[in-house]
Amino acid sequence: MAKYKVFLNEYIDEEAIELLEKHADITNNLEKISEIDAIILRTFPVSRKLIENAPKLKVIGKHGVGYDSIDIEAAKEHGVKVVYTPEANIQSVSELIIALMTNAARRISLSFEKGKNNQLTSIGPKNLIGYQLNKKILGLVGAGKIGLNTARIAKNGFNMKIIAFDPLISREQCEELGIEKIDNLNDLLKLSDFVSISVPLNKGTKHLINKDNLSYMKSNAILINTSRGGVVDETALYDALKENKIFAAASDVFVNEPPTGANPLLHLENFIGTPHIGANTKEAAKLVGLTIVQEVLLVLENKEPKYRVI
Repeated sequence: MAKYKVFLNEYIDEEAIELLEKHADITNNLEKISEIDAIILRTFPVSRKLIENAPKLKVIGKHGVGYDSIDIEAAKEHGVKVVYTPEANIQSVSELIIALMTNAARRISLSFEKGKNNQLTSIGPKNLIGYQLNKKILGLVGAGKIGLNTARIAKNGFNMKIIAFDPLISREQCEELGIEKIDNLNDLLKLSDFVSISVPLNKGTKHLINKDNLSYMKSNAILINTSRGGVVDETALYDALKENKIFAAASDVFVNEPPTGANPLLHLENFIGTPHIGANTKEAAKLVGLTIVQEVLLVLENKEPKYRVI
């Protein structure tokens, strides 16, 4: 008989499931919440009430990077460890950022839609002229692992100049990486041709990009958000795009997910939306799945995990 009971009601990689099943019974309902030793989640919300009703709960494992759907304070109060996978999806998310930059700059999705709807009357139409990435300025809002890996791809592949706004990285670290540190977010927005956001969602970053600072961006600038929906004020972004104050934007994350036609952003020609697919590759799914299962098992075996939030 398995030693542990783990709650999991969302898809994770099959190899990760096989590993977990060797050590635990997996349940997809909370009828016997008092018997649960661990929770593994992708988007499932873990509330204070859930934690308080699970006396055996020892660890919560977040399949991914952002853990804003977990009540961290409640977990801390009840001695529940929280682990996550901050490194497993770096390459996949970075590649999506580059893909969204290229798509938005070259109007690829819009070109396809116009062709599909019989709205093209010539090749290379003037209204679909875009921009090269080559030698442009990429501004990083957040210079963590994903931001820096994206910078490496952009610098080596497109000869882009990289600037970064991140209070947590030193000027010396930036210089070592060939990145210019910018101390003020508005200054970064003024200088950048492309802006990529890679920060967690918290009280300090909610609506970090808003009506006021969107006005600092260049008219040909492109905004990319792969962090969390709430980091960008969606209403302010809609207004900026509709009024052509910036050239385009793309987002893999939204306040309400997955995005639907009810979101006005999806009706703009200069906006691209994807349903939180940053880590949605076979390679990342396997690595994230195996990593979070291993982290959860380490805690259950009273060993120190590698990627601990609390």
